[in-house]
Parts: sequence; structure tokens; C-alpha cells
Amino acid sequence: MKIQIWSDYVCPFCLLAKGPIQEAVAGRDVEIEWMPFELRPEPVPTLEPEGDYLQNIWKQTIYPMAERMGVGIHLPDVSPQPYTRLAFEGYQYAREHGDAEAYNDRLLRAFFEDGLDIGDLDVLADLAAGLGLDAAEFRAALLDGRYGEAHRAALQQAQDLQIRSVPTIIVDGTYRIEGVPRPDALRELLDRLEAIKAVENPGKTSCGVEGC
Repeated sequence: MKIQIWSDYVCPFCLLAKGPIQEAVAGRDVEIEWMPFELRPEPVPTLEPEGDYLQNIWKQTIYPMAERMGVGIHLPDVSPQPYTRLAFEGYQYAREHGDAEAYNDRLLRAFFEDGLDIGDLDVLADLAAGLGLDAAEFRAALLDGRYGEAHRAALQQAQDLQIRSVPTIIVDGTYRIEGVPRPDALRELLDRLEAIKAVENPGKTSCGVEGC
């Protein structure tokens, strides 16, 4: 079974969604794939943390939710907030080198826990190096736009699926959840899908091969 999660590195709800998803899939044979989505692609102006919109939504929604979930995040003071195209091209590099999940997690935490400017190439290269990636090669790849086409293809996939907000979670290619999921609701959905697959494939084990 596969879960795809469309997210943006400047969306706090995407970081908050990680815990419930991990809780729901614990002990299951589930592939999780994080997918890029730019909430405000260039040249659309990005938000300013000192503005009323971010101040109010963090005070009224994000901080209370984070406190209930035991997640220590804060509104970064990077102003205006960074564009994420370059960070997502870095994600494509990390993905090609087998570090997609670690990179995705580090970028979310770098912004919402460490308050780093993840639109800055130097910051991104340092974060990549901290994951064991080749910082010089990473930097060169982002400078020459080597992963631009792969990123644009990912954005096109989001458009084809009519993704409009993040996080958007698609389970098994069909079932869609928008926003931070409740672990029990996601577990119930996974249980139901596993039961359906068991009926459709009665003679097979979980790996899909008889007798394995």
C-alpha cells in the first residue's frame, strides 16, 4: 500500500501531519512518499511573519494544535517567507541519492524549529551536508537547474490530481485526506483497505506472493 503526501516546506500543518501519519502506519507494510507542492510559486509574493494573517493563524490554530500534539515549533521570523522551488529541487537530488525522507524531514524542521532561511542556497547546502550528501555536488546541481525538470513534473502531477492545499494525503491512489489527519481515522481507512485486499487476494501473503 502507498501513501503520497503533498506538502510545502513553509506549511506548518505539513510538519504537524508527520506524527499522526507515522502513528497510523506503525507496524504496517506501507510506502510513504512526500510530494512537492508550492503554495506560492514565484513570482507570487510570499507571506510576512509579522503580518496579521500569519500572526492570527499561528495564535488561534497552529500553536494550540502543536501544544496538544507535543510538537515544539514556532513561527519563523524569516521575512518575507522563502520561496521553496530551490529546496524542492534539492529534494529531487536527495531522492535520487536515497535520502528523500530524511531531507524532507530536515527541511521542515530547519524552518519551523531552527528558523533557517530554506530559500538560501548556502543554508540548503549545509543542511544537505548534515545528511551526509555531497554539499559541493548538491550546490552545483541546484545552480545549474539539473533537477528543475523533475520538480516541474512533480508539480504537474499535483495539478493533474487537482491538489489545492497541503497537506493533501492520497492513500492507495484513490482515497484523499486534506489537512492533518487523525491517527484513528487513518488507521481505520488502512484497516479497511487491507481487508479489501485480503478478500481480493485470498491465497496470498502480505508480500503478494503465494507461500512467501
